[in-house]
Amino acid sequence: MEIKEIKEKKIWEDFFVGIKEKTFLQSWDWGEFQILQKSKIWRFGVYDDENLVGVALVAKVSARRGTFLFVPHGPNIISNFQFPISKNKVLEILLTKLKEIAQEEKASFIRIAPFWERDENNIKIFKDLGFRQAPIHMHAEVTWELDISITEEELLAGMRKTTRYLIRQAQKNPDIQIVKSNNIDDLDKFIPVYLETAKRHKFVVFPIKYLKNQFSAFNKDNQIQIFFGKYKGEIISVAIFVFWQNIAFYHHSGSLTKYSKIPVNYLLHWEAIKEAKKMGCEIYNFWGISPFFVDTKNVNPKSEILNPKQIRNSKFKILNKKHPWDGLTLFKMGFGGYRRELIKTQDYIISKKYWLTCLFEKLRKAKRGL
Repeated sequence: MEIKEIKEKKIWEDFFVGIKEKTFLQSWDWGEFQILQKSKIWRFGVYDDENLVGVALVAKVSARRGTFLFVPHGPNIISNFQFPISKNKVLEILLTKLKEIAQEEKASFIRIAPFWERDENNIKIFKDLGFRQAPIHMHAEVTWELDISITEEELLAGMRKTTRYLIRQAQKNPDIQIVKSNNIDDLDKFIPVYLETAKRHKFVVFPIKYLKNQFSAFNKDNQIQIFFGKYKGEIISVAIFVFWQNIAFYHHSGSLTKYSKIPVNYLLHWEAIKEAKKMGCEIYNFWGISPFFVDTKNVNPKSEILNPKQIRNSKFKILNKKHPWDGLTLFKMGFGGYRRELIKTQDYIISKKYWLTCLFEKLRKAKRGL
């Protein structure tokens, strides 16, 4: 096996057609977004003879807490009967290259947030190579996903009763309107609602420039849209979705507190699901959820798909009431779907400076209540 930089977009994107476990954080356009952010990136491919069997988008992160190399939701590796590739070997080859770059770029550690199922074998792969669990997560490590390849009727039947009821109530309300846009100027309408939500839930917002750069990177390929939920003409709910490789991703959002009893959010997601189906998407990724919940009536949904009957009859209990995503988690789960639990973010230490970063991140995590 050997590792090479990939310079052609088609080679990169075509590789992902055969990959099931993936997110847009390893897409070509996410790399373009990083470039707009003035970040240095590398797109590596691991080849077995002439066959591309693994890829990793790598970004150099320079922050107050330290400089490091970051692989978001990667690497992605082919594994089927044609290419029974060893994840261990691919990751080992990638790590060897990243250690060289880390020395050149004066990075104190390498951080990988893999989109790999959290099981003993995958955890062991990282441990055997000398990785340790990172003090914080960088992206969602427990996600909620919905199979939308079925009919609209089946999707509605698979929802919890309350969710389905509120969607229908919103559809009947003439004062509620859902509109979509791929005009970057409409981000100016998104920002006020987004900022109020951040203030209410006490999370750190992405800068306006960050959002605009992300929109620009994905919009050229028609892979991003803003949805606005209006009540009596006023925008009270907003969401940004990324559509990539037949998957729809719910990424940024916001809503106004004073209209919390108006079921606009339910209809907004239903319209987004229908739009995703029109675009050929088969999976609707709600992104992150609280890791602290169990189904007290049917099954523990850890990495398990719940059928419509189970969703309707489930009684989910949040185990940690202080987690900031509790309410949002129950909202997302109401649409039906399944929980995907990923390996926690992994760090490979390059220099002793890492421990200062580690301390800083632990303090920040405690402050945010995560």
